[in-house]
Amino acid sequence: MTDFSTSPASTAPDRTPRRVRHELRFRKLAVKTVQRVTPHLIRVTLTGDDLAGFQSPGFDDHVKLFFPDPATGKLSLPTMGPEGPVWPEGRPTMRDYTPRRHDAKAGTLEIDFALHEAGPATQWAEQAKAGDILGVGGPRGSFIVPTEFDWHLLIGDDTALPAISRRLAELPAGARAVVLAEIDSEADEIAFDTQAELILKWAHRRGTEPGLSHVLLDALKAIELPAGDFHAWVGCESAIAKALRAHLVGERGANPKWTRASGYWRRGAVATHDSHDE
Repeated sequence: MTDFSTSPASTAPDRTPRRVRHELRFRKLAVKTVQRVTPHLIRVTLTGDDLAGFQSPGFDDHVKLFFPDPATGKLSLPTMGPEGPVWPEGRPTMRDYTPRRHDAKAGTLEIDFALHEAGPATQWAEQAKAGDILGVGGPRGSFIVPTEFDWHLLIGDDTALPAISRRLAELPAGARAVVLAEIDSEADEIAFDTQAELILKWAHRRGTEPGLSHVLLDALKAIELPAGDFHAWVGCESAIAKALRAHLVGERGANPKWTRASGYWRRGAVATHDSHDE
């Protein structure tokens, strides 16, 4: 285990996050490969000429996925009108996902699907095969968090693994990170590619329904956090994300301006994304 306790705090670099806006585009892509990474995680790699110009510089960016009609297989995508997207054939089923990896040279985009329930996204991912089509919109913008903190705290459930993976991959050598990640069991653990010094704590819910387990909050309360200025990022079920942020700011001394918490999903609701930053 890595010990951060004796590491000196950094001097005062610029730690101001910044927002970047992107032109909103809608893309029709095709499935290249499908991989069952763990029992509860499917990785779909997309490709296609429409991927040209795609940008996703923020580790927790979100794209909107548009799913084909399950009865006809037809994919409806909007066109951009003067007041926003125009849907000539009605809105399809859509969900928000974090791009796990974009390889512009290879012309591929990876999307990880956490299998929580038998909703339309899960059903599509479990049946996806090479050649199937999928619509992708955005991202409309990115939130760029500097890496110049004494250390970084990343907390999330299965749905946050792509964002956590991206953040760890972009942290430079010498950076330090603590990760608390909720999954069902050891079979759902994944490897992270990072140059950072990493303390990793898996929190297993052991069959408890996602969104009902307290293992993330319990793990946070139990862990000894390093000294120094840190950026905290949280992504999980909405009520749990709110509780985690409250504990970080109220009990662990986290700077509210450096604590970003998102409800990636909300138990009992569909297609939600909540911000608990304030």
